Amino acid sequence: MVNDTMEKPPTTEEGVWVTGPDGELVPDYEASFPEINEGEVVHGTVVRVDKDEVLVDIGYKSEGVIPVAELTIRRSVNPADEVAVGEEIDALVLTKEDAEGRLILSKKRARFELAWKKIEAASESGEPVAGKVIEVVKGGLILDLGVRGFLPASLVDIRRVQDLDEFLGRELRCKVIELNRSRNNVVLSRRAVLEDERKEMRQAILDRLSPGDVIEGQISNIVDFGAFVDLDGMDGLIHISELSWSHVNHPSEVLDIGQTVKVKVLDIDRERQRISLGLKQTQTDPWQQVVESYREGDVVEGRVAKVVTFGAFVEILPGVEGLVHISELAAHHVENPREVVSQGEGVNVRILEIDGDRRRLSLSLKRVEGDQPVPRADGAESVHTTPDLKLSEEAFPAGGPVTVEADAEEADEAGAPEAVAEQPEAEAEAEAMVEETPAAEEAGEEVDEPAEQEQPAAVEGDEPAAEAEQPPAEAVADAGEASEQPDEAERTEP
Repeated sequence: MVNDTMEKPPTTEEGVWVTGPDGELVPDYEASFPEINEGEVVHGTVVRVDKDEVLVDIGYKSEGVIPVAELTIRRSVNPADEVAVGEEIDALVLTKEDAEGRLILSKKRARFELAWKKIEAASESGEPVAGKVIEVVKGGLILDLGVRGFLPASLVDIRRVQDLDEFLGRELRCKVIELNRSRNNVVLSRRAVLEDERKEMRQAILDRLSPGDVIEGQISNIVDFGAFVDLDGMDGLIHISELSWSHVNHPSEVLDIGQTVKVKVLDIDRERQRISLGLKQTQTDPWQQVVESYREGDVVEGRVAKVVTFGAFVEILPGVEGLVHISELAAHHVENPREVVSQGEGVNVRILEIDGDRRRLSLSLKRVEGDQPVPRADGAESVHTTPDLKLSEEAFPAGGPVTVEADAEEADEAGAPEAVAEQPEAEAEAEAMVEETPAAEEAGEEVDEPAEQEQPAAVEGDEPAAEAEQPPAEAVADAGEASEQPDEAERTEP
């Protein structure tokens, strides 16, 4: 009877019992532990933190071990910076029992599994995800989402970011724009989140502004064709032609990124949500000052801004340039304007014509008498200097016309009698050429230009003939205007 009782299995009530070695019933401790499978995510409490591993109590028969490499997706970390004793964490079971009988866990893989599900849901719904910037890499940022998420530099902000290091350690909200589970690839965009946040702000700005309004903004970006202004919600564009009344080669000559400016609203495209702005419209129009202060015939001072083949552009006020046609540079014939003026030179000029509608000035250098400075309309310091005609030393020597006697004396002092003997022949030849010139003019033949340059005495002594070669100023000006150069139009309409 007793033997039959002992052979029966132990009674199973609320507790679990097993037969011990001596035949007695003892609690089944193994059965009291939860069932754990590899790949399963478990919850536990950190009980110890060492330099190379973390021990976690998950309610199992032995504590789980998290190697330092399985703590986080970050590289080269201190375990104490990631977890603390008493902290509750989730971990994924990697190995139920290793060679040493230990339970091996992974905190980062548990986060990965949980985070991936969250990322997939966010990608489908379009909701943003949040993560801390843990690395700055070539081309962008790495965010810790439980998964390594890549944020390209071009998608960090609405405008281009100059220094990505300023985002290190910051928590950023981004949209998932690319997801690949097989490659564990997550691509993010913070710019998309910012644009969504600014949609309502942009619409409010568009509703509030009207063409003609003067507003304040900050330069957010500079490009070859202009500059973008942040209007506290959206960007407006200042085209390069609207930056200054004077000619601008590149917007960076006028503006700097981050600079605060006052601009005028020129146009609003509400359908495309674009705002065109002007900077020069908030400044005094120098042409208005020209119209109010100057009249045709006035002598004004200026500085040569540019020398071209058909004349020279002279700036008489900042942003206002006029053309001195080649025929108005000097009383004598000018082959190359650079013979008379040079860039940056201060000169006095006479105003021949003011065309306010076309914003053009016609000027003359040769019609100015004297070299006294004249007051500037804007009250600025004079830039006047005596015009340097830069005439050839051979044609117009500083000591007066070259004479045969002077040449002979110099040759005699130099001890060259043969050169002195040749001078009378040169003098006779010069006189013959002077006598032939009127005859050629009377016969209607053209006087050879090089011959005229070789005989300065004939040119100086025959001023009417030299004047005859130069067309009337008005006719030349009209001809110049008729054959208007593209460069001229560009320079006279800054």
